[in-house]
Amino acid sequence: SRMYRTGDRVRWLPDGRLEFLGRADGQVKVRGYRIEPGEVEAVLAAHPGVRSVVVTAWGEGSSARLAAYLVPTDPAEGIPAADELCAFAARRLPEYMIPAVFTELATLPLTPAGKVDRAALPAPEQNRREPEHDVAVPSGATEELLAGIWAELLEMDRVGAEENFFALGGHSLLATQMMSRVREVFGAEVPLAALFDHWTVRSLGGVIDETARGLVAPPVSPVSRDQVLPLSFAQQRLWFLDQLQPGSVEYVLTAPVHLGQDVDVAALTTALGALLARHEVLRTRLVAGPDGVAHQVIDPPGPLALPVTDLSGAAEPRRIAEQLVMSDIAAPFDLAAGPLVRACLIRLGEAGHVLALTMHHVVFDEWSAQVLRRDLLALYEAFRTGEPDPLPPLAVQYADFAAWQRSWLAGDVLERQLAYWRERLAGLPVLDLPLDRPRPPVRSNAGAVVPFTVPADVSDALRAVARESSATMFMVLLAGFSVVLGRYAGTDDVVVGSPVANRNRAETEDLIGFFVNTLVMRTDLSGDPTFAELLGRVRETALGAYAHQDLPFEQLVDALVTERDRSRTPLFQVLFDYFGHEGPDDDAAPQDADLGGVLAKFDLRLIVSDGGAGGLMGMVEFSTALFDRSTVERMAGYLCTVLAAMAADTARPLTRASMLTADERARLVGAGGGPVVAWPVVGGPGELIVARAAVCPDAVAVVCGGRSLTYAGLVERAGRLAHCLRGAGVGPETVVGLCLPRGVEMVTAVLAVWLAGGAYLPLDPDHPAERLAFMVSDSRAAVLVGTTELVEDLPLRRVRVVALDAPAVVAAVAVAPAGLPELSGAGPDGLAYVIYTSGSTGRPKGVQVTRGGLV
Repeated sequence: SRMYRTGDRVRWLPDGRLEFLGRADGQVKVRGYRIEPGEVEAVLAAHPGVRSVVVTAWGEGSSARLAAYLVPTDPAEGIPAADELCAFAARRLPEYMIPAVFTELATLPLTPAGKVDRAALPAPEQNRREPEHDVAVPSGATEELLAGIWAELLEMDRVGAEENFFALGGHSLLATQMMSRVREVFGAEVPLAALFDHWTVRSLGGVIDETARGLVAPPVSPVSRDQVLPLSFAQQRLWFLDQLQPGSVEYVLTAPVHLGQDVDVAALTTALGALLARHEVLRTRLVAGPDGVAHQVIDPPGPLALPVTDLSGAAEPRRIAEQLVMSDIAAPFDLAAGPLVRACLIRLGEAGHVLALTMHHVVFDEWSAQVLRRDLLALYEAFRTGEPDPLPPLAVQYADFAAWQRSWLAGDVLERQLAYWRERLAGLPVLDLPLDRPRPPVRSNAGAVVPFTVPADVSDALRAVARESSATMFMVLLAGFSVVLGRYAGTDDVVVGSPVANRNRAETEDLIGFFVNTLVMRTDLSGDPTFAELLGRVRETALGAYAHQDLPFEQLVDALVTERDRSRTPLFQVLFDYFGHEGPDDDAAPQDADLGGVLAKFDLRLIVSDGGAGGLMGMVEFSTALFDRSTVERMAGYLCTVLAAMAADTARPLTRASMLTADERARLVGAGGGPVVAWPVVGGPGELIVARAAVCPDAVAVVCGGRSLTYAGLVERAGRLAHCLRGAGVGPETVVGLCLPRGVEMVTAVLAVWLAGGAYLPLDPDHPAERLAFMVSDSRAAVLVGTTELVEDLPLRRVRVVALDAPAVVAAVAVAPAGLPELSGAGPDGLAYVIYTSGSTGRPKGVQVTRGGLV
């Protein structure tokens, strides 16, 4: 259903109703957290000693603090003490939402309309909340400098030497920025992981003092514009993809900026021109030289056309605006001709204006959206009031970063990064999620989204889990998501991609450009860990990835992927994108997604937005070529169930955590309470397939890797092979090992074993030879079907081998009777297949499945 941006903030209640929390424009930002004062007011108003209350932010920037103004229930007794109010609020609110000062008022000031007049509130002056303990003062030059860095990033007046970075509001992105400041100030290359083990100024200061100086990367510095300016590695990959698919719009992005009703078009046009003059990358083209190698060409500053579309008289201006933006996204860019940014101002009437900015990904990323909005609005406000450009000049530009990256990431530095990832991603599996329809040979980007929410009580508990584990919310959510993916795919080895800002150098923080990098997060679920143990594994994986994030994803793909599969994205097929309090800024989250279409670049993309208070807002973006909406809705529900279980008990092993929702559990339990009926006799699996072939012989039965086989063709090929297997001694209860890759031949061999009367044993060719030999021996398999290459090195005894590519076998199958062999008559209790456990906790154990059980 369509949702409208009204500006009202609400949350779902357990009974499905919406609770009104206030207006979005009433939010305040304190210590980096977006806070809805209405939530704090609702908690304090529940205290029996408080009749009415209003909460607001007092102060500006880093000095801003929450202030509560309270009218007491009994004026004679006054408001409760600050300690009592803090303790009361702490039962329902996180620490950062508890006011720093409480002021008593006889009445709340009101406007003529009867609403609270916040502008008339006095300065807070009494009943101040005191620190629960004495704050240790930093000592020595290192601690004092480091405390200053923390205070700047955390937007605080001061930081004590023993205060926890993460308890003060720190997160992984701020940690990355902090380490870039450490590199700049101290000349020491301290790994990001050090902060997660040394989270106070005093502890980390000791690490800095012990770290050798002078081992840092050189700073990003300006390069001459007279030389050929190389592409960054990320730009090079997108340029190459554009050459393969000219006119593709897969990497066209939109960044709408919402403006009020009163817009000075001339000032806005001037501001856009100044923005392009400030950021060279917005007037950059990617041009191939005579040698075919592309490079950057920076055009001189100039105006950006700003057409105005007036929809103020339209019946549905918002819907038409959406269509206009989607049409603009569908128009490709010419990377060589440029420009690579377009603008259009859409007038919506009472709803204000939308500045629709469209650009190619080669010059823009998510962080850039924050920089663009900040710079553009600062320029617009200055020019609208007749003031000069208020922004300081940039020390470097994106082209300087690209040149620096090419120079720095080479030789031993590149090899060290590659060595880590080669070891970490050795034997990387494909995440085979069950699909609703066959995967097309060429990946489609048609997509849709399913929204969901995680309740506030669960998200608050998850934040507590993160703090207690010295982890971040990103790590907690990745652990839960990995559990769901592992259950769906039936694997203990889960691979997920995750974008990082890649702004780990202070010089890049104020730039627009394509910096974002993608890290491959590989999660090990084996051994039935508890949630806490799994979170520890995810934490170590993430910290290792952060420490080696300089290697561009494009370089990693080139190093690890030898054969491209156009039906899948390389290395991973599922992406996890985390926004909100750990993002570059709350405003950079995809809040304007309603003004654009959905292009699914991956099979699945989980997007979670966390403003630091209340519940989590999420959506699952999915490929409609692979999944039905109902499938993804169930998956989102299972994720919420797993996160709730994780929040409730981190000591619970994964196998004890159910993904079922309460309704599903009730239905399943109730399904077993009906009358007992006899199951109709329908034959074994082989007979069912033969019967199906008789009904629709020309229907497609098997599709794999661009190959397909009809039911008639499948039964004919399987029947000929079944005759050969009969000749090799296969009959009822005979176990036949199948050592074949997934494909048409594997399916044909399975059916052939059933038609011959036997049971099959799947043998993964990628598993160690010793494991395969044990399974063959333990199952007492009499025959092994495979290819010469796959079975020749297996240490087998007393097993007859049927190599499908051996000339004698090929000839025997070719001359075998075309009709089916006489059916064995194996009943429902006959053996269908034998499968072995993963063996993660010991020796693999075989499980026998009957034909009746399979059917």
